[in-house]
Amino acid sequence: MSDDPLPAPEPNSVPARPAPRTAAVIPAAGRGVRLGPGAPKALRALGGLPMLVHAIRAMADSRAVSLVVVVAPPDDAAEVKTLLDAHALPGRTDFLVVPGGETRQESVRAGLEALPEGYDIVLVHDAARPLVPVDTVDAVIEAVRDGAVAVVPALPLADTVKEVEPAAEPGDPEPVLATPDRSRLRAVQTPQGFDRATLVRAHETVTGNVTDDASMVEQLGLTVVTVPGHEEAFKVTRPLDLVLAEAVLARRRLNDGF
Repeated sequence: MSDDPLPAPEPNSVPARPAPRTAAVIPAAGRGVRLGPGAPKALRALGGLPMLVHAIRAMADSRAVSLVVVVAPPDDAAEVKTLLDAHALPGRTDFLVVPGGETRQESVRAGLEALPEGYDIVLVHDAARPLVPVDTVDAVIEAVRDGAVAVVPALPLADTVKEVEPAAEPGDPEPVLATPDRSRLRAVQTPQGFDRATLVRAHETVTGNVTDDASMVEQLGLTVVTVPGHEEAFKVTRPLDLVLAEAVLARRRLNDGF
C-alpha cells in the first residue's frame, strides 16, 4: 500500500465570464462651420491625415474596442469608406460606415441601429476629439464593465464661470445672474461610455435636442458617473484649436520617435 498522500480535491472551478464586447460610434456628419469653409470638419487634415482617421485610431488603440461605426455626412459616406480603406486599422478592429442624419442625435441613433448583436458596451466619441489618449478610453470602458450605465470623462474647470442673462443682440452686455461653485462643475469630454441597452432606451425615449448622450441618460433618471478626462482630449472647433492639435501631434511624434 502506497504511503503517498492523496491529491487534494480540486476546488469547484467556475468558468470566467468573457468580457463584454465594446463598439464605438463616431458621429462625423457635421459640417464644422466654425472651422471656416472647406471639407466637413471630420475630414480636415491634422498632421497629414483627416481628423476622423486620428479619432478612429484613438478608439482602435484600445484593445477592448473591436468595432468602430463611423456615421458620415450622407453625401460623403462613399468617400469616407474609401478613405478608411486606405488607412488600415489594427487587425482586431473592424469598421462600418453609415450615413448620418440632420442632427447629432439622429446620427448617433443611426450608428446604434447599425451595430450588430453581441456588443454590450457602446462608446460615443466626437470625431472632433482626435487626440484622446487610450488610457482615457480604457478608463471609460472599465467603469462601464464595473456596473455604471453611463460614464463620461471630465476635467475640473480652470476658469470661474458666470451664469448670465443672454443678450438680445450678439455683442451686447449681458447681466450676471450668478457665480456657480466651480468645485462642483466639470467640463465633459468623449468618449462617453454606455451600457448598450440603456443608451438605446435613451434614444427611444428622449425626443428633445441634446448636446450629448449622457444628458439623455440623465433624463431617464439614471446615474451618470465621471472618470478623469485628459487635457489632450479637447474638441477641435475653431482654427486655433487646429493649431493646438497640430502642436500636440508634433510633440507626440517627436517623443515617439517617428
